[in-house]
Amino acid sequence: MYDLETRRRTLALVARGHSLNSVSRMTGVSRSAIRAWRTRIEPGRDVRACTGRASGPAYAYLLGLYLGDGCISPQPRGGYALRIACGDAWPGLIDACEEAVRAVRPGNAVCRVHTQGCTMVTSYSNHWPCLFPQHGPGRKHERRIVLEPWQQAVVDEHPWDFVRGLIHSDGSRVVNHTTRIVAGEPRRYEYPRYFFTNRSEDIRRLCTDTLDALGVAWKRANACNISVARRESVALMDRFVGPKH
Repeated sequence: MYDLETRRRTLALVARGHSLNSVSRMTGVSRSAIRAWRTRIEPGRDVRACTGRASGPAYAYLLGLYLGDGCISPQPRGGYALRIACGDAWPGLIDACEEAVRAVRPGNAVCRVHTQGCTMVTSYSNHWPCLFPQHGPGRKHERRIVLEPWQQAVVDEHPWDFVRGLIHSDGSRVVNHTTRIVAGEPRRYEYPRYFFTNRSEDIRRLCTDTLDALGVAWKRANACNISVARRESVALMDRFVGPKH
């Protein structure tokens, strides 16, 4: 849920003559929410008690997916939509994402919305913002992303599920090939490795901190890429994470 100060700043932009479209692009707030705030700026109270937090391996996995390819948006008639973008090339990922959403919020319906090359696993609830307090206006890499203490406790308890969610959203397993001359004959060798790619320094740090705790060696490949290439570390990743499928 957007706080009152965010609502005031957003409406101030409208008052300065900016269109709803331009304000929505600048703030990440939907036009329908801005229109609603022009009628009532104070956040409404949810008549149902908010669950406040979640736990378990399904939540740890869904948290990784959300930080990578998820978003939460307010709906015109109230409530929020959680959307996780899953590439159609990996139907197993779509199934796993839907299973995690259902496990975290068993009382809410889950649907799949197909777009070009992508399926949005979508679920509606009043409680998504409190379950994912990293929700806010703007892109994740343009604002600070920090886990709440209760979320960090879930990650500490289920670190592999969290890493699996991050890799399945913004990561990949690739195989590098090289040829060496052995006893005068060329031999082809394969070197599997994992990558995690995200523009947010905070989210990359959440990934690498968890890898450190798991004893997985990693290196920064470039400004946005984390690489896991050592044989024993790749073996661990293969055992507990695995490639998208």
